[in-house]
Amino acid sequence: MSDKVVELSKIKVACKDCSLFQLCLPMGLESDDLEKLDVIIKRRRPVKRGEDLFRVGDGFRSIYAVRSGSIKTFSPTQDGQEQVTGFHLTGELLGLDAISNNYHPCTATALETTSVCEIPFERLEELGHQIPSLQRQLFRVMSREIFTEENHTLLLGKRNAEERLAAFLLSVSNRFKSRGFSPNEYNLSMSRNDIGNYLGLAVETVSRMFTRFQESGLLTVERKHVVIHDLDRLHDMAGSSRSSGNTRSSG
Repeated sequence: MSDKVVELSKIKVACKDCSLFQLCLPMGLESDDLEKLDVIIKRRRPVKRGEDLFRVGDGFRSIYAVRSGSIKTFSPTQDGQEQVTGFHLTGELLGLDAISNNYHPCTATALETTSVCEIPFERLEELGHQIPSLQRQLFRVMSREIFTEENHTLLLGKRNAEERLAAFLLSVSNRFKSRGFSPNEYNLSMSRNDIGNYLGLAVETVSRMFTRFQESGLLTVERKHVVIHDLDRLHDMAGSSRSSGNTRSSG
């Protein structure tokens, strides 16, 4: 089967009003198959800022796709704090880490008003048996999540504070770019504290690095709005090449 992909936003028979124009499926799906996929997807009410989509320990029933907005996932620590495990942006899936144990190992909280699609996993599995290309796409997504986790572990273990923040900003840039948005200008919906938590840095260190990046002319930050002036230099600081620019190192 061809490896070409078709964008859901260009399909008129299914998910025609979906904003996930970069959530792609392998070419070869018939219109009947697309209608079957559309039938099982539930459009939930918007999740308000600070509201939980699911909580740690909740039974696993569905995976979720972010249609608009953003969500952070975090796990509780032994001292009652939280450890941020990821940030999920428009067009990304979450909940896959609950498949193995049949319950959610983390809590998912909206960072802003967020629209999501709920995909019941049992029905998705059943549909995957009928549509092999859909099943293969699910395997690709799961593989990417494993790679992302490995990448984040390497980020925390091998890089200094400057490199960690540069890699994080580059990751967000690449993720927006892959969905057709600007890679140079975007809003960071997560707080400095959440960013520091995720990167294993004190919030003061994150703030100091942002100030250093601004003073060097690398970027401009106005509250949550980020404008990157030199992507090439950001790649150099993050220790990555342009060829690895589509690597997702967070969330």
